[in-house]
Amino acid sequence: MRKAVKTGLPTPSAPIEWATLSGNILYTAQIPIKADGSIETGDIRDQTRLTFNNLKQTLKAAGGSMADVAQVLVYLPDPKDFPGMNEVYGTYFEKPYPNRATIIAQLMVPGAKLEIVAYAHISGRSARAASKRAATRKAAKKPANRR
Repeated sequence: MRKAVKTGLPTPSAPIEWATLSGNILYTAQIPIKADGSIETGDIRDQTRLTFNNLKQTLKAAGGSMADVAQVLVYLPDPKDFPGMNEVYGTYFEKPYPNRATIIAQLMVPGAKLEIVAYAHISGRSARAASKRAATRKAAKKPANRR
């Protein structure tokens, strides 16, 4: 069974979730989207930083961290952007690095210079704690029953 992760990122206009948890595995795809829903228009380094900051935010919301990421797929429309992406990518992970593949592909989001897909193994305790925090927030938003 999959559960949506409430990432705090802008609500997508497409029928997607930014991230889902199934068991202890987090599935997420990230783009260089700003808090206002617009796409970062800077160079590949700016877009990579924002995309990986969004990933960090998503992992935290799921009860994990960058250390939990096992695999990353990086999609780039322009192979010339690989060095800049790789430079920034290396600042977000420590050894042993996640498994990674980089694919040259046309992206569906106009202006995006990269999209990443990441898979992370979130510890059971961390995932349960994140789920409990989400349930607590949801319960706090419900109005109290009045008799």
